[in-house]
Amino acid sequence: MLTSSTFNSLPPLPEFIDGLPNISGWEAEVQKVVQHEQPVYLPITNIQLSEVTAAFTIALHMHQPTILAGAQGELISNLQYMFEHPQVGDNHNAGPFADCYSRMADFIPELVANGCNPRVMLDYSGNLLWGLRQLGRGDILENLKRITCDPTYQPYVEWLGTMWSHAVVPSTPIPDIKLHIQAWQHHFAAIFGWEALARVKGFSPPEMHLPNHPDTLFEFVKALKECGYRWLLVQEHSVETQTGETLAEKHLPHRLVARNSQGETQSITVLIKTQGSDTKLVGQMQPYYEAKTLSRQQLGKVWVPPIVTQIGDGENGGVMMNEFPRSFKQAWYEMAASGGGRAGVIGMTGTEYLELIEAAGCTPEDYPTCQAIGQHKIWEMVSPECCEPDAVANAIVELKQANPNFHMDGASWTNHLNWVKGYENVLNPMNQLSALFHEKFDSLLQADAEQSVTKLPSYRQALMHNMLLQTSCFRYWGQGIWTDYAREIYRRGATQN
Repeated sequence: MLTSSTFNSLPPLPEFIDGLPNISGWEAEVQKVVQHEQPVYLPITNIQLSEVTAAFTIALHMHQPTILAGAQGELISNLQYMFEHPQVGDNHNAGPFADCYSRMADFIPELVANGCNPRVMLDYSGNLLWGLRQLGRGDILENLKRITCDPTYQPYVEWLGTMWSHAVVPSTPIPDIKLHIQAWQHHFAAIFGWEALARVKGFSPPEMHLPNHPDTLFEFVKALKECGYRWLLVQEHSVETQTGETLAEKHLPHRLVARNSQGETQSITVLIKTQGSDTKLVGQMQPYYEAKTLSRQQLGKVWVPPIVTQIGDGENGGVMMNEFPRSFKQAWYEMAASGGGRAGVIGMTGTEYLELIEAAGCTPEDYPTCQAIGQHKIWEMVSPECCEPDAVANAIVELKQANPNFHMDGASWTNHLNWVKGYENVLNPMNQLSALFHEKFDSLLQADAEQSVTKLPSYRQALMHNMLLQTSCFRYWGQGIWTDYAREIYRRGATQN
């Protein structure tokens, strides 16, 4: 069991350094905290697996991008911009959004006090955590600390790790994937403490985007495991069986196998988010009602309750702002009236579920295997036993020529290439800034046995702008002001390299 004595030797992390959030400099300490094999929820759960027929888990995704919209052109949260410009678009929702970021810290204690057994998973981007503090809404973070750090509420709430600046993994330069993951871990530990970070074992990728290029997926899974994560949330339609078919057992955990273009493999446990209108399904607690239609299934030699998994924006849209509170509470009160919320159909968190079924005798080797969508076509053309980068690259070219709809996004800076050489003429500013960052700092890091480089203000400034440019919003929210923000972030970042 994780105890306070485990972390007594570690220094508390400052939340801010030179005006920036803590995103680097304590890599060794973070690694010491997250790389443990101790169960997180098994010692504190009040659920007996033998009493459970079926389960569900929901996650709330929260994000606001960081933009160059301060009075003097400084970096601020989009939420702050909404508050300061309520007449623009739907910015009048700034207040309700802020309430949504805090309200779970009110809902959980209320439900527990009334005899319910609630569960929720939380996914907050680093941008949002920083933005709340910038905005002067530390009250929201303090409220969240109650359900994160108070042992009374730890059985009911699970935090999920994510990419610090809401970068979608398929289009993130490979050498930056781990930097985003570690930056979020630094920032989270600085706010909530080392013990809270040690309990973060599941990962939620922004936009639920799973890379399907062999090299990107391999490096993503490798980075997750190196950063102490045990499982990953994936969308049903982003994975396939080893023979290219849709998943037949989407309510059971799977083992995602990632093979790169050199034939190396990594694997990680995944929970399958089913398809559907994410916000509406979560807002109306559909996973609970779907779980009521399921019964136990055999997994290896053990019969286990299946689990319905869903994630949606925690604040965005009328359903989440207005309908979710009522639906969320109603579901837990209904479960409390039938088995006390501990028997029959119940809610769990992801890590809690996995620890319980593994304590019952399941192992990851028992889980059905899957791979990223479309990869079976590559491995039909390239023997995994004789795999090499050129063969994989040629197979992808042939597949795209044969089927214009075939895509394999990602793999910028493939792992068998130098991370700078060959990218001098890349037109994509995101890759250019990444190349400049690594050109300046990688050699210094390699020669730095004590890893003091990551504590330098120049490193943290450059890392910040590199990650901010990779925020998905600058591409997904259209042309105009958003691309202007991206150009200026690139300009500022380039001057630091």
